[in-house]
Amino acid sequence: MKLRKLIFWVHLTVGCLAGIVILVMSVTGVLLAYERQINAWADRSGVHIAPAGEPLPPETLLTRIFAAEQAVPVTLTLRSEPSSPAEASFGREKTLLVDPYTGAMLGPASRRSRDFFEAVERLHRAVGLQGGNRALGRSVTGAANFLFLGLVLSGPFLWLPKTWIWSRVKPTLFFRGNVSGKAREWNWHNVIGIWTAIPLLVIVVSGVIMSYPWANDFLYRLAGSPVPSNQRPPERGRGGRLLNSNPDFSGLNDLWSQAQRQIPRWQSITLRLPASAREPAVFNLDEGNGGQPQSRSTVTFDRKSGEMRLENFASNNLGRRLRMLARFAHTGEAGGAAGQLIATLASLGAALLVYTGISLAMRRWFRARARAREAVSAGELQLR
Repeated sequence: MKLRKLIFWVHLTVGCLAGIVILVMSVTGVLLAYERQINAWADRSGVHIAPAGEPLPPETLLTRIFAAEQAVPVTLTLRSEPSSPAEASFGREKTLLVDPYTGAMLGPASRRSRDFFEAVERLHRAVGLQGGNRALGRSVTGAANFLFLGLVLSGPFLWLPKTWIWSRVKPTLFFRGNVSGKAREWNWHNVIGIWTAIPLLVIVVSGVIMSYPWANDFLYRLAGSPVPSNQRPPERGRGGRLLNSNPDFSGLNDLWSQAQRQIPRWQSITLRLPASAREPAVFNLDEGNGGQPQSRSTVTFDRKSGEMRLENFASNNLGRRLRMLARFAHTGEAGGAAGQLIATLASLGAALLVYTGISLAMRRWFRARARAREAVSAGELQLR
């Protein structure tokens, strides 16, 4: 069997086996591409902030939040945009919006929007399975993503013509408006596949890295960096920390001001509140859209010694930098607005590739069935 024919049949078989799961991941990928922006829009819908001078200092904001909630948030976030509310996060279950100028409680962040995206994310990562079945769901999407990598790599080999003349290359690069049926689907499959091959390769490879520990470790080894431990720090503050009636926020104003001075062009600053005076105060400052690791910095203060440590993207080893980029290259956010748009169009293209690929496979199957019936009929006629 010739190599091209062998690759074609492998491509066809893999596409049929993994097509539905790839379709689910592609459609949910389109929805998740702008999750951050949609959640922010939903949070601010109906919330009016009237900027009046400088925002309240963090110690004052935290004192008023504690008085209203009787709990200390896990994080406090302020944004440079004057009309943006402050956000007090009490873990994944609750985020409270606060007027940064008055300290008034504006209500919780949009639960409807977050619930919607959590459901979409479950579909994307584990085909909707939860609880004890989540691991099974993740293995299904991980395998489908790995098979999709093979489709992305083999596709251009099949779609590009053997003879490189313009009359044969043109139908592979551009849509044709005068065709229908099989010819139209074949044209769409080729054109979409060629134009989305590179962004899909980035999306799929980053997905494989996030799906399989061996792929994650291979990335670090390829970069010549030590493989990090798989142990994760224990989660704390999922529902907020209930404390005594007199929590101590003293000293945070000065630390906040020092952190701001390190990154003058910050767009958002988030304080991870220490659980005790012995723990360091950690500030995450972002100069980008929230999904660009190359624009993030972390300022850590030892509250006992006063020592400050500044870490940014360049502070990490090559393996860690590539891993951070892989996470946000998957959604396109690492490339800013242009990257998100390209990732969204590529995910939409992947959904169309599944549709046209399965349609072409079904047409081939129906034709084979029809030829088999004709052969049987012809054989019966000869016997008569």
